[in-house]
Amino acid sequence: MTRALYNDDAYRTEARAAVVAIGPGGIELHQTIFYPLGGGQPGDSGWLTMADGQRLRIAETRRDKATGSILHLPEGDASSLCTGMSVTLEIDWARRHCHMRMHSALHLLSAVVRHGVTGGNLSDTVGRLDFDTNGDMLDPNFIEHELNRLVAEDRPITNRLISGGELAAQPELIKTLSVKPPMHLPCIRLVEIEGIDLQPCGGTHVRRTSEIGELRVAKVESKGARNRRVVLAFAEIGS
Repeated sequence: MTRALYNDDAYRTEARAAVVAIGPGGIELHQTIFYPLGGGQPGDSGWLTMADGQRLRIAETRRDKATGSILHLPEGDASSLCTGMSVTLEIDWARRHCHMRMHSALHLLSAVVRHGVTGGNLSDTVGRLDFDTNGDMLDPNFIEHELNRLVAEDRPITNRLISGGELAAQPELIKTLSVKPPMHLPCIRLVEIEGIDLQPCGGTHVRRTSEIGELRVAKVESKGARNRRVVLAFAEIGS
């Protein structure tokens, strides 16, 4: 299995790795800083640089459904690569950092809106969560005010590991109603926003809430009789 360096340091932007396999599904490396699509967070893009200076654009990163291996999907011809070759990895940091900010913002949102989460997604500009509110309406002005209050409080964001058994004994930590964590695993990652939120998550996050930046509620919309969708955007992007 590919060693996931982003779990140790989400701020690492470059690394060296050996090519393990090259196939129609993508390029497998022995270790990577590229986060694969999952948990509503997009897979990273970036570049692989060979010893002779050739750069190969990586358009997307995903997990192989059968093996769980992390696959780097090249944009264009990858014939210059061969198994065993050493390459330098570089992620598109500006894009990844926006993912980290927005993913952390969605954790704040799940703490402000105290309903079960039925779905979610994010990009480098917006993010959304769907909540089972039993049809109750949500106040976008209240949500936006509370989010920016928590951002300004500059709370630390940390992670730690818990066993599947320990998590099963604390079901209140699981906020998602439709997708459950892999309880069979010996170690599951918990992300904590100090005093605000604690839940299992495998995504990448910023170190403190202030790094998220000012947020705005782009819209709140009905998604059926019970569900309400809250869409967030970064305030600097504008309406």
